[in-house]
Order: sequence, then C-alpha cells, then structure tokens
Amino acid sequence: MVARAHTVAFQGVEARPVEVQCAVSPGLPAFSIVGLPDKAVSEARERVRSALGAMAIALPSKRITINLSPADLPKEGSHFDLPIALALLCAIDILSADAAEATMALGELSLDGSLVPVAGALPAAMTAAAEGRTLLCPRVSGAEAAWVDATQVIGAASLADVVRHFTGQSPLPVAQPGEVRLEPSTRDLRDVKGQERAKRALEIAAAGRHHMIMIGTPGSGKSMLAARLPGILPPLTPTEALETSMIQSLCGMLDEGGISRTRPFREPHHTASMAAIVGGGKGAKPGEISLAHNGVLFMDEFPEFPRTVLETLRQPIETGEVMVARANAHVKYPCRFMLVAAANPCKCGYLSDPSRACSRAPVCGEDYLGRISGPLMDRFDLRIEVPPVGFTDLDLPPSGDSSATVAARVQQARVVQARRFQDTPGIRQNADIEGNLLEEVSAPDAEGKDLLVKAAERFGLSARAYHRILRVARTIADLEGAPDVRRPHVAEALSYRISARVAA
Repeated sequence: MVARAHTVAFQGVEARPVEVQCAVSPGLPAFSIVGLPDKAVSEARERVRSALGAMAIALPSKRITINLSPADLPKEGSHFDLPIALALLCAIDILSADAAEATMALGELSLDGSLVPVAGALPAAMTAAAEGRTLLCPRVSGAEAAWVDATQVIGAASLADVVRHFTGQSPLPVAQPGEVRLEPSTRDLRDVKGQERAKRALEIAAAGRHHMIMIGTPGSGKSMLAARLPGILPPLTPTEALETSMIQSLCGMLDEGGISRTRPFREPHHTASMAAIVGGGKGAKPGEISLAHNGVLFMDEFPEFPRTVLETLRQPIETGEVMVARANAHVKYPCRFMLVAAANPCKCGYLSDPSRACSRAPVCGEDYLGRISGPLMDRFDLRIEVPPVGFTDLDLPPSGDSSATVAARVQQARVVQARRFQDTPGIRQNADIEGNLLEEVSAPDAEGKDLLVKAAERFGLSARAYHRILRVARTIADLEGAPDVRRPHVAEALSYRISARVAA
C-alpha cells in the first residue's frame, strides 16, 4: 500500500502542492527519495530516521521509497522533513491514512524530533486554504500562517506532538495570528535643520507613492531625510501586509512570531549585485526591489550603482512587478515600491557649494550625473536639490512640522485616494493612475492646463513627464483637501520637475 502526505514546493511567491508518496516493500533495507530533490531534501532521510529513533520507533528492515510528485518539479528546502515523516508513519500503520490526507505539512526535523521553523509558512497556508486542507507546521511558524483565516493552522513543537495529535491522545490547539509591534521610531523630521523644501517633497512623495531623487553636497542631510521617511508613512493595510509578508516569509524574515504592519524600508549598498537588487541566484530568490514591496527602496550614492543594475530598475518602476528569468526558472515577483535616491552633484561632491571650488566644473557634474540615463531620470516624479547647511544654522531651534503632524496629513491623503480608487482594481495611490482615469481625476482647471502646456513646450517635457506632473499635482491637491487640481497645484508639481541640473 502507498501512504500519502501533502506539502508544497515554492516557485516565487507561489506554493505549489506536492504529494509525498511512501511505499514500504520487500527487499534489501534502503531508504531512497526520488522526485527531483535537492541536497537538503535528500538528507531528510537521516533526520527522519534519527527523529523516529528518538521516539523509539524502529524502521522496518524493508525497502522504503519516497516519491515527491509531480516528479518534474524541483524540490528545494528542509521543509519536506515533516511530510516525509508523516507519510512514513502512515505507511507503517502508526498513523491513519485519513489524518495525513486531510493535512498539508511543512517543517524541518531536528535529530531529537523537535520541529525547526522554516521559511514559507504563509504562502503554504494560502495553498492549504485553496486545497481545502489543514496546515501543520512548526509552532513558531504558526503565528504567521494563521493570518490566512480560510484554513486551520496547527503548530507543533515536535514530531511526538504530531503523533499524539493525530492519535487523539493530546490534540494540539489551533494557532493564532501574531502581529509584531515595533518600537516607534525616535527619528523626527524636526531633527533636520532647514531643508523645508525637501521636507515638503518628502511629504508629497509619501502621500502619493511618488519616486524621488535628492541631489546635494555631502553632509547636506539627504540620508537623514530619507531615514525619517518611515516615520511619516501610514501602516500597511491588511491586504498590503499579507502581500509583503508573503515575500518576507519566503526569505525567512518572519522570525519574531507574526507579521508586521510597518512598511519595509530597504537600503542596499551601492556594491550590491544584480541578483541582490532585482532577484535571482539559486532558486531565483526575490531581490531588494521585491522586499521593498509596498514600502521604500532607498538607494544612496545612486550614480555609484552599476549601470546595468540602474537600467534594470526602469521596467519594475513602471509595471510594479519583475520577472526573474533563469535557465531553470521563470518567476514573477511583485515590486510596487517607492524609489528614493540620493546623489552628490559631482564626483568630488561640491559642485553646487559656493564656499568650495570644484576644479573640473561643470564637466565633473555632467560626467557624474550622466551615469543616470535620461529614461531612468524621467521616471522620478520629484527632483530636489538639497543645498548645504551652514554650521551656524545648526544652532537654530527646530523648524517645520513634526513627523507625527506630517504623518497625519499623509494618512488623510491616503484615505482620500483609497476612497477614490476603491472600485478600480490594481490602483491604490495616485502614482498608479493612468489612461482615462488620469484624465478624469487629475485634469487641471483652465489656468493650470495652460501653465502645464507652456511648460511642456518650453522645457520639452516627455509624455511620461507630462503625466507624472499631473499625478503629483493630484497628490498636492489631496494633501490640501481640494477636490479639483488647480493652477497652484500644477505650479508646485512643475517646480519639483524642472531644475537647472536635474532636468532630463
């Protein structure tokens, strides 16, 4: 008789169902695993053998064959230990076949039989719900998987607990969803002296999820401003939290007993590779742009990133998803992030500082910022020059609104946008508007239209730039609480687009 258990194999953010078949047949004693397993899956037989030995369960002196079906789907990871053990226990009549048939399991076994948390419990719970099965996982992973309320999640501490649960000796309780509450950030916008224009641009970017680039001399506060962006962003909605946590679960980042409602803030170093930023490597894992989904991707020293990496960002910025194509895998990941970039005006960094001399001006700045291509620069909605701050200004009292005050305005603008787009699938913020909907919700009044047309003709704005200005103007109007886009909104949006050194 063939005993069966069920688990999943991961392909991107999808968890594909896998049937674990176990046959115990006469022959020379052996324990083999087939079905395209990787090294970690092949080693499961030693972990399973030791875990059963710790429970005083001896394997029969027969030929044990484990098949992972479908056999042509690559199987990677240590989470196959528990389903293999379940199928084997059913095959030797310790557990009933019906118990394993109604359960989807994943978990890594220690040699003493305890269960180790594994990555991917949340996507596995989604697949278990779709298949109509209960999810069995390590107890630590149960808090994240329980967020999928369409299925029952059981968390176990050891294989012995699983056996006692299925035999009715000691049923395990249903796992409860856990939420990680991080300590509020102590970084406040009022810590930044001066830079009121940059603070305003930061607020607009946060309200409408607009991409933004800051250019200024070293020490002018670019990184300091970006570090305060998480403090003004609203928390993730339940839908966004689930989407973001699916990716984090695949990467094993949900190890604190639940999921977080804090928006991700990723800041990769400029030496990061293409696979680290976009995704790839063994198994086509998600990159930084996907880990920043529904959050912020901050790229400091933007021109220092490899040119190939920067150019690869162009399509994900527009589409909100990335296809990681490899010889053995084609995986699609979501990546609807807000890109915030910071750069010096030239190689030495002091091209725009009147108190210092740049020996190669203006060629130095043209060469340095020329590393950012025109099409990529065209995708930034807000372009800010951050002037240097004099040391005498550091003694001035804090100015501007606090992060809490700005966050309240951003939250209100996001509520307006959520209400506006509630019946439009795929659109959540103003940065997502396109087509007829853009003309409908962002059409300026006659004076605003006239100003925008003149600016487009004078500065040779592209069609993409024209539409992005309309989106920013719509966000400015939302922050003001205005139902329509008027000339002042368009004028402010234009001021962030047109700059002597930053215009494309």
